Amino acid sequence: MSGHSKWATIKHKKGAADKARGKLFAKLARQIEVAARQGGGDIDSNATLRTMVQKAKGAQMTKDAIDRAIKRGIGENDGANYENVMYEGYAPGGVALLVEVLTDNRNRTASDVRSAFSKHGGSLAEPGSVGWQFSRRGIVLVDGAMSEDDALAAALEAGADDMERDGDQWRILTDPSFVWDVKEALERAGVPVQAAESTMVSSTTVDVHDPEDARQVLRIMDALEDNDDVQDVFANFDIDEKIMQEIG
Repeated sequence: MSGHSKWATIKHKKGAADKARGKLFAKLARQIEVAARQGGGDIDSNATLRTMVQKAKGAQMTKDAIDRAIKRGIGENDGANYENVMYEGYAPGGVALLVEVLTDNRNRTASDVRSAFSKHGGSLAEPGSVGWQFSRRGIVLVDGAMSEDDALAAALEAGADDMERDGDQWRILTDPSFVWDVKEALERAGVPVQAAESTMVSSTTVDVHDPEDARQVLRIMDALEDNDDVQDVFANFDIDEKIMQEIG
């Protein structure tokens, strides 16, 4: 199980607090705004914008909020000039992290990201030292109660590339540009979809056996995702369920 998938599961179990939802909407609005600024406000001709809008709808962001973000992006409303930056680093236990950022002040954000790492025993790394092992993939999680044959048949029919077990779920892998199409096809076929996202998946996984290392990894993830400029955090850790229970 990839660290990002594991992290998404951990956050889901924690529960979606209103504050966290508001922060998510702010980040989604920023992503939509940047996509519209770079490729125009027509979702039919701007694939990146279409993906961001589908992601926002999946998070139950309102149509008005989405439209406002698009208008800021194409200059109808005032908006900030955001820059896309990817930071790379290591958490305790040798866990690799990619930090995706949209910022209007690179110096401020770099300082905040460095502080989040160093405060919890991690460190920033040189560009390229971590990113080489990550590639963008589409992931759709469906109910693991389905038989393997039924789940695989539905996934392939929907246009997926592969499927694997992920705890008590089936993890369906797709081309990142097709993830929302696969999700909709599965739902039309009556397959209960639990989550869908375009994300970065690592080719290697680091098993974190030490409870203190595990605690520090999760604290770094929390600190980074609490930053408004940080849009997403990708990691390659796997923490055993027993250790998760031990550290609470």
